[in-house]
Amino acid sequence: MSTTLQQDFPRTSVAQLVVLAQAGNRAAFGALVEQYQGLVMAIALRRLGNYAEAQELTQDVFVKAMEKLVQLREPACFGAWIRSITNRMAINRAVRRAPVITAENEVMEGRCAEEQTPLSLVLDRERAAQVRAGLERLRDLDRETLQAFYVDGQSLREMSDRFEAPLGTIKRRLHVARKRLSREVESLAAI
Repeated sequence: MSTTLQQDFPRTSVAQLVVLAQAGNRAAFGALVEQYQGLVMAIALRRLGNYAEAQELTQDVFVKAMEKLVQLREPACFGAWIRSITNRMAINRAVRRAPVITAENEVMEGRCAEEQTPLSLVLDRERAAQVRAGLERLRDLDRETLQAFYVDGQSLREMSDRFEAPLGTIKRRLHVARKRLSREVESLAAI
């Protein structure tokens, strides 16, 4: 807290500051803002990935908190409450954010470099060969699970029926098989 607010509220708990702010004490709310603005900014920045937007969201969060503070029933829960507001508002902002459009598709198509270069083709073939070799080194169940999902394009529900196993088991098998394939491909790439 700044020295002026520290002098106004020495050793005042968050719950006491909330009660004072709910009673209309703006300095108490200011003390809460100072105490929690770093947390709110960190959450906003992590969610949005843009410093300017995170700053703007931080201000919006505290405006919303000031408007809704009387609804907070447990003053000691202010920290969790402000986190919840921040997360919800950040998600809403990210969802509503317009996509960044830099140029029309026709313009970009004329300007883009070749998608496939000889080097990228060689690297793609090499990766595919490593994945096939990794698949061959897996146990039958792991290989069949990965092939059903990625090659055959079966849904988890279809795989559940095919393997006569619950959906959760199929998800676990797919997760484990991916990890095992990843290890196999890494070991092949290291050779």
